[in-house]
Amino acid sequence: MNKKIIVLSALASIAWNANAQKITATNEIIDCGSVTYNHPVTVKFDLQNSGYADLQIKNIKTSCGCTTVDFPKGKIAPGSAFTVSATYDARQLGHFIKDIGIYSNAGPKPYYLSIRGAVVEEIIDFSGTYPFEIAQVKADINNIEFDDVNRGERPVKKIHIMNKGTATISPVVMHLPSYLEATVSPTTISPGRQGVVTVTLDSKKLRDFGLTQTSIFLGMFPGDKVSPAKEISVSAVLLPAFTEMTETEYANAPQLRLSRENIDIHFKKSLKKTESITIENTGRSPLDIRSLQMFTTGLKVKLNKTKLMPNEKATLKITAEAKALKTARSKPRVLMITNDPDKSKVVININIH
Repeated sequence: MNKKIIVLSALASIAWNANAQKITATNEIIDCGSVTYNHPVTVKFDLQNSGYADLQIKNIKTSCGCTTVDFPKGKIAPGSAFTVSATYDARQLGHFIKDIGIYSNAGPKPYYLSIRGAVVEEIIDFSGTYPFEIAQVKADINNIEFDDVNRGERPVKKIHIMNKGTATISPVVMHLPSYLEATVSPTTISPGRQGVVTVTLDSKKLRDFGLTQTSIFLGMFPGDKVSPAKEISVSAVLLPAFTEMTETEYANAPQLRLSRENIDIHFKKSLKKTESITIENTGRSPLDIRSLQMFTTGLKVKLNKTKLMPNEKATLKITAEAKALKTARSKPRVLMITNDPDKSKVVININIH
């Protein structure tokens, strides 16, 4: 037989056998949340043999003797689901991460699972209220705001949730942009039990100064569908940096002055109303209004100039629409980003009456 054909046949055989047995998991990491000291906690990993040949688990190793594992000893047919149970003894206070390595005929390297959580002396439930509903859970907030963020910072926000349904859920955060990270603890939440959604902002990945807004969605299980009932709005305000400004530059910097920073709007019979604010540069160099944005729908702004020379003035007109503001999740505000080192961020509050 031609040597080339032999080599190609061997390579094809290797490729064919590469996924003869394949392990996949619904969740490779299970977060137990808070666990009471000296009360062992057991979790169950739902897995599947996604290959086309029988899977055989040879051995399972854990990162320490504090974790015991139960797994199927016989052959697992192609396409079949199976469960691996892990129990952590919870005999040490503090956060824990325990790895589980599954050795099988699926390959020479183990398939890793992980359990994590925190062992505490006493579990203290969230004592606040849950005024919002997100699909099957109640939540203390449904709108996240990362205010006054400097480049490089990683601020964290938390949403406390409670399962108001009759079935156990495994919440997942969906449609995350690159600058957001999110986890849910614990991984599974029984009916009536509480959990925490933790959202972290990576400010290095924000493109522009000023306001960035998006929506993320809280699914009730992996692979859940996106819908308005599961929406969580997220906003971040990235501030420009003036750390390298010299004393001379600071002394000659622009200075922004507003005729007012709060606007009271009384709609009464009118469904739309416009108010004006005077902007003045009282500094020694040109004032640049780099960004002018709204936190909510229902507002429109018009500025007659974005660059003001020293002692020059401009007029900002803000129009509020009653119908659109009724559905706003956050307080109506206008955000202004400038090159004034003392007022790089200015928020104009809109008070609706």
